[in-house]
Amino acid sequence: MENREIAEDDVVLRLLEPDEELQTRALAIDGEVAVTDRRILVRTGARVSLNVPVERLRRIQFDVERSRPATIVIVPEHPSDEPQVLGILPDEIEAAARAVAEIGKRLSHL
Repeated sequence: MENREIAEDDVVLRLLEPDEELQTRALAIDGEVAVTDRRILVRTGARVSLNVPVERLRRIQFDVERSRPATIVIVPEHPSDEPQVLGILPDEIEAAARAVAEIGKRLSHL
């Protein structure tokens, strides 16, 4: 990851290890999904609601409907990791699609 100053309220960037790279991130209505070279992070408000490596995911789904926010559903393998449902606004659909595509590529190689 490039060396840059991290905003005090950027929960995701503050969680990254020094040698961990942020691949992509997409804002959700009340949070965000971020994909690093090691894991998937989901932030809901100021709290990290999911922090797992791709190997611990069972499924990811991306739904786009007319006249509604898009939805990303992330289902972890282990029941102790809570499934995530994120509403995505139209301006973030491309970023969300990149995140889903990156996760999908990794899942397909497991």
